[in-house]
Amino acid sequence: MQRVLLKLSGEALAGDKKTGFDEDTVRGVALQVKQLVDDGIQIGIVIGGGNFWRGRSSENIDRTKADQIGMLATIMNCIYVSEIFRSVGMMTSILTPFECGSFTKLFSKDRANKYFDKNMVVFFAGGTGHPYFSTDTGVVLRAVEVDADVILLAKSVDGVYNADPKTHADAVKYDEISIEEVIEKNLQVVDMTASILARDNKMPMWVFGLNEKNSIVNTLKGDFKGTKVTV
Repeated sequence: MQRVLLKLSGEALAGDKKTGFDEDTVRGVALQVKQLVDDGIQIGIVIGGGNFWRGRSSENIDRTKADQIGMLATIMNCIYVSEIFRSVGMMTSILTPFECGSFTKLFSKDRANKYFDKNMVVFFAGGTGHPYFSTDTGVVLRAVEVDADVILLAKSVDGVYNADPKTHADAVKYDEISIEEVIEKNLQVVDMTASILARDNKMPMWVFGLNEKNSIVNTLKGDFKGTKVTV
């Protein structure tokens, strides 16, 4: 792999707190990513906003405004995680699809490629910049745009199951499954819009548990224990 996009769950970064950040967890992620960057792998990162705001957390406000709050949550996450990455010796940049003052730079493929060539970890914050599209769609869109080799989905569960393992003790885990089957069975690896975008652009996704020791490094070093979603 030369270039990968890593999707981090906001909830996973909060650890047992459920909201905000667990610094030990984030630092652990940073140290793993640094190993990969030091090996010459280019890393882009998208972070969900669920540790602050998930989807329509309130039914009493307009959907567009609710989604805008979610976009801002992802920017906060990227600023924080970017700084932890810098503290362990990496160079980073944060790109957003809309102007965000001096906090971030405006996304373009050329700018992202320039930063990758400078050995920087590139954070793609703010989703797609539009309501009604999740960070799932954002990560697939950015992966396609910057010609990533694969999307790494670091989740609170360790792969793709035929049912929710949190509520179904007999849920069966897949070692490998096609994106077509994911769509047909509505397995919610990512949302349906993101799944179709991945299928149409032949973008593979590898799903694994963030909280397993060295899971990010192991995924790219041949000790993968999650689920490969093939195209």
